[in-house]
Amino acid sequence: MKLFNWINIRLILIFGLVLFLYSFAQHRNGNRNLRKSTVVFVGENTLFVKPETVNKLLIENKKDASSIRKDELDLNKIEKTLDAQDMIEKSDVFVSIDGVLKATVKQKTPIARIYDGDRSFYIDYEGNKMPLSDNFTARVPLVSGAINEKNNEDLATLFRTIYDDAFLKKNIIAIQIMPNGSLKMFNRNYNYFIDFGRTMNVDKKFRNYKAFFQKAVLDSSLYKYTKIDLRFTEQVVCTK
Repeated sequence: MKLFNWINIRLILIFGLVLFLYSFAQHRNGNRNLRKSTVVFVGENTLFVKPETVNKLLIENKKDASSIRKDELDLNKIEKTLDAQDMIEKSDVFVSIDGVLKATVKQKTPIARIYDGDRSFYIDYEGNKMPLSDNFTARVPLVSGAINEKNNEDLATLFRTIYDDAFLKKNIIAIQIMPNGSLKMFNRNYNYFIDFGRTMNVDKKFRNYKAFFQKAVLDSSLYKYTKIDLRFTEQVVCTK
C-alpha cells in the first residue's frame, strides 16, 4: 500500500512538473515578438493583389511584424479579414515555430470580363463578381450585355466550360449576350462569329463545334465562313 501511494505521489509530481514547464514555456513564448511576416500565393502566378497589400492586412497596419507579440495575435480574425478582400478566395494564417507570421493566399480565378453599360468587372470561377485589378489584366473572354439573377448561373457554367477547355479558352475571345438571351461568340483568328443560341445543351454544342473546327481547319475552309450556327444540336450550319 505504501509503495502504491509513493508511486501515485511521484506520478502526480511528475505530471504537475510537466504542466508547469509547459505553461511556463507557453507564457514565455507568448511574450515574445514575431520575427517577420511572409505572404505565399498558391495557384496561378498572376498577382491581382500585391503581396505588400496582403502584408499590411496581415500585421494589421503595425509598423512591422517584429513589433507584434505572439499573444496579441488573433489568427482567426486575420483570416476573416483576408478572406473578405475582393481578390482573395481563401487564406490560411499561422505562426511558425521560429516566430514567422505566415499567410498562404489563394486568389480568385477570373473566367470572364463583363462590360455592362458603364461598369466593367470579372466573373470568378465561383460565379461571383470580382473587381478589375490595377496589377494584372486576365486574358478571358470579353462579355457584353446584361447579366442578371435569371441568367447568372447558366452563364457562369458556360464560362467555366470555356475556361476549363484548352481549345475553347484559346479560341473564344468575346461573347455578346443578345436581348432575347441567345449568345454570339467571336473567335481569335477567323472572321466568322458563332450563333450559339441559348445556354442549353452547352456541352453538346461545344463538342459539335470542336469536331467541325478540327475537320474544317484541314482544308482551310474556315476562312470562307461568316457564321457558324450551333443552335441545332444535331448539326453545324455554316454560312458563307
